[in-house]
Amino acid sequence: MAAEVVEPPCLHMGGETLKVPLKLFAVNRERLCKQLKEDQCQEGAVVVLQGGEQQQRYCTDTDTVFRQESYFHWMFGVKEGDCYGALQVDTGKSILFFPRLPPEYAIWMGTIHPTDHFKKKYQVDEVHYTDEIAKVLESLKPSVLLTLHGLNTDSGHLSREARFDGIAKFTVDNKFLHPRIAECRVIKTPYEIELLRYTNRISSIAHKEVMRAVKPGMMEYELESLFQHICYSRGGCREVSSTHVCGSGKNSTFLHYGHAGAPNDKLIREGDMCLFDMGGEYCCYASDITCSYPVNGKFTEDQKVIYNAVLKANRAVMAAVKPGVDWVEMHKLAERIELEELVKCG
Repeated sequence: MAAEVVEPPCLHMGGETLKVPLKLFAVNRERLCKQLKEDQCQEGAVVVLQGGEQQQRYCTDTDTVFRQESYFHWMFGVKEGDCYGALQVDTGKSILFFPRLPPEYAIWMGTIHPTDHFKKKYQVDEVHYTDEIAKVLESLKPSVLLTLHGLNTDSGHLSREARFDGIAKFTVDNKFLHPRIAECRVIKTPYEIELLRYTNRISSIAHKEVMRAVKPGMMEYELESLFQHICYSRGGCREVSSTHVCGSGKNSTFLHYGHAGAPNDKLIREGDMCLFDMGGEYCCYASDITCSYPVNGKFTEDQKVIYNAVLKANRAVMAAVKPGVDWVEMHKLAERIELEELVKCG
C-alpha cells in the first residue's frame, strides 16, 4: 500500500489556485535575521511588528475587506487583522499574537480558534494573545526591541511603528530595522518569484478576456468588472494591486484615472484608444499590467505612431536591463527612444 503523501503547510484559496508554502515566510524571517546579524545588530534584539487593523466604514458597524500590512505579511503570511509578531534575532524564534475575541464573535463572524490553531496554520514557534505581549516579550529578556519606522519614498508616508501597552518598559530602536527589512523585500526568493509569476499569469488571462470583450458602446467599468471577475473566479485574487485605470479616449492620458470622482464611467466610443492598467493580487503579491489598443482593433496612423514608439522603447529597455544597471538610466533610455521616434514622424 502506497504511503500517503503529506503536502507541506500552505496558504490556498482552493480549487486550482496556487498553494503558497508557509516556507516562503520562514525563509523571509531567516533572511532578515541573517541581514541584521551581518549588519552588527545588537545581541539579544527582538523584532516587533504590528499588523494591519481591521477598519470599519466611518461611523458604521460595516467592516471593510481587510488586507494585511505588507511588511507584516512578508514576515508571517498572516491573513487576520489586529495581530502582532515578534522575531528573536539570535535564535530565529517566531511568535505571533492574536486578539482575544469575545464570545459573541462566534455568532457574528464564525469559529473562535484557539492559539494552537494559528500556530499550526502559520507554522510559527509560539502563539499568544495580544494582551500578553509585554509579559511574553519580558520573558525573552530582549536587549532592544527593533520596531519598524521608515519613509515610503513613493507615497511620502511613514510605516506604522508597533505600539502596545507596556512598551515603555523596553529599550526601543526604531531606526535600525527599516532599511534592512526593506532591502530584504527588494530581493525575491524562488518562492516569491513563483507567486509573482502566478499572479501575473492570472492577470494576463484576465487582460486577454477584456481584449476579447471590449467594443464600442460599452462602459469602461464593464471591462473593469470583467477583469476583476476573471482574477477572482479563476485565480482566487480577491484583492487588486491598485485602483484600476480603464481609460478610453482622453481618459487614457490620465495616470490615475479611475478614482472615486471619475470611476471608469465613460462610454467607450468608436475610434477610442483604450488604456487598461489593471492587476490582480494573490496572497499580498501584486501584478501590474498595462495594455493599450484601439477599441475597434484597428490603429489610426496617429495611434500607430505612438504605439510603435512606446513599443520600441519597451524593447530597448528590456534588452539593456541587467543587474547593476541604474533604473533612472533605463527611464532616460525609454524617453530618448520615444522622443526620437516622435521627431521622425514630425
